[in-house]
Amino acid sequence: MNKPCLLLTLALGLLPLRAAPLPPLRVSENRHFLVTAQGAPFFYLGDTAWELFHRATREDAELYLKDRAAKQFTVIQAAVLAELDGLNTANAYGHTPFLGNDPARPNEPYFEHVDWLVNMAGSLGLYVGMLPTWGDKWNKKWGQGPVVFTPQNAAAYGEWLGRRYRDKPVIWILGGDRPVETEEHKAILRALAGGLRAGDGGTHLMTLHPSGGHGSAEWFHGEGWLSFNLRQNGHVAEFSRYAGTRADYDRTPAKPVIDGEPLYEDHPLSFKAAEHGYSLAADVRRPLYWNLFSGACGHTYGHHSVWQMWAAGRQPVNNPLLPWRAALDQPGAYQMQFGRRLIESRPVLTRVPDDDVVVPAAVTNAVPGAGRYRFVATRDERGRYAFVYAPAGRPFSVRMDKISGAVVRAWWFDPRTGAATRLGEFPNTGTRAFVPPAPGEALDWVLVLDDAAQNFPPPGQARPAPEAR
Repeated sequence: MNKPCLLLTLALGLLPLRAAPLPPLRVSENRHFLVTAQGAPFFYLGDTAWELFHRATREDAELYLKDRAAKQFTVIQAAVLAELDGLNTANAYGHTPFLGNDPARPNEPYFEHVDWLVNMAGSLGLYVGMLPTWGDKWNKKWGQGPVVFTPQNAAAYGEWLGRRYRDKPVIWILGGDRPVETEEHKAILRALAGGLRAGDGGTHLMTLHPSGGHGSAEWFHGEGWLSFNLRQNGHVAEFSRYAGTRADYDRTPAKPVIDGEPLYEDHPLSFKAAEHGYSLAADVRRPLYWNLFSGACGHTYGHHSVWQMWAAGRQPVNNPLLPWRAALDQPGAYQMQFGRRLIESRPVLTRVPDDDVVVPAAVTNAVPGAGRYRFVATRDERGRYAFVYAPAGRPFSVRMDKISGAVVRAWWFDPRTGAATRLGEFPNTGTRAFVPPAPGEALDWVLVLDDAAQNFPPPGQARPAPEAR
């Protein structure tokens, strides 16, 4: 392609602009966050595209990845060996991952397509949360396709995969939504982790995607290969499931924690659509703030149509409501970036969960609440700011002395639009009551309290220079 044609192609958005390689990631010094190699905070805003490598054409993938990059996602979670008959049903170009379903015989054309997708994601500033395999290839709990892994071939496959993607922007995610029930299961996962480390030289973060209602810490918290804990709080709308994030934050030794699969948008609530219906954007916003304010260093969004890349003519899983291309623009996907912007508008690496910012009311299951209406709070460990998530328009009180300065500047932050409204400045004494802007309604808000002397920008606006630590 000659230079004028190439420039026109780039201008039309048909090819991604080349970007500098994404920096390697590591765990922060305080062991609760992810940072770049230079120490800058990294906000893990993931999206579940489990079937991306399996079902997407390159045209599909370009559309999807550009959309997610524009919405400020930073990680795309996808399985190399997919759940939906990923061993025997060919990818969009007619290739299966192995010859004869043998992990020792990778099929080069299949992995060339994976290469292309990883490179495309990286060119758009996206890391790939890469699952070497979905879990039914080592634990036939449910799903499609034969069990093919043993500790021996898992180690060899892991080393081959680690070597291939050693210099690519990937985060290894083992597991794949299956329970770890036997010593053999543990042996396979440990062997896979060891193989990946042998292949990539330890250059990438590594975690494990568990089954619903569980976290990687239950089996592997103390093991060196597990860089951070990943939970699947799952497709439940009530706070009780998401309380597991704080429990993992409090474990020792400390490790970062992320919810890698919360309730998806447009998903049957608790898998019981006939009883509870389908989730809405509000149902996926609540887990975003519940998790972040409970200590998570990021969050993962998912849409029920997008993860399976469902379209007319494909067998649906659990009755998706609309084709995946239409689902890209559902409001919850767009609103995830506002949570990221809020967190990044204040010092990141000193943030701690602290529900004691909220003063319990006489009826404690109203404030701080329960079910879908649980209040949660987080603050800077030095008291420079605090955030309170109010999932409903119910009056509540806060402890002003959680803020360090003599004067507290207060704001309302709207999780639906990302807009911030300044309330005013108040003396830092006693407790103070606040009433959300839509009292009595099932609309969520974030109260932001700043030490006025810090002169932070409005919540959600970028700070001049992010800290490194």
